[in-house]
Amino acid sequence: MTPKNQTQVKARSTKAKSPIFDAVHETARDFHRLGFISKRNMHQFDALCMESVPDYDSEKIRALRDHLQLSQAVLAAVLNTSLSTVRKWEGGEKHPSGPSLKLLSLLDRKGLEAVL
Repeated sequence: MTPKNQTQVKARSTKAKSPIFDAVHETARDFHRLGFISKRNMHQFDALCMESVPDYDSEKIRALRDHLQLSQAVLAAVLNTSLSTVRKWEGGEKHPSGPSLKLLSLLDRKGLEAVL
C-alpha cells in the first residue's frame, strides 16, 4: 500500500460528526486523491470532521473498567496514570482530560487490544 493510500484508509475510518461533515470529508478525500488538496490540508479536514471525544464521568469509567474486567491498578497501568488518579475519577473527585480522555474513548470503542 502506498503512503497516499494509507492516508485514504485512515480517513475512511474517521467517524464524522454529522452527515454534512461526512459529505464534506468525502469530497475532501476525493480532492486529496486527485492531488488538489495536500496531505497537511487533508489532516486538517480529518480533524475538523472527527467526532469529539465524549466526557467520562465516574459511573462511565467504572462501567468501562468492569466491562473490560480490569482492576483499578491495571486500568491505571494501561492509561499510564496513577492508581490514585483512577480512584479519584471513579470517586468523582477528578475528571479525566486530554490524553487520558482520548485513551478511555479508545478503550471504550475498540477494546483493550487497541492500546496494548
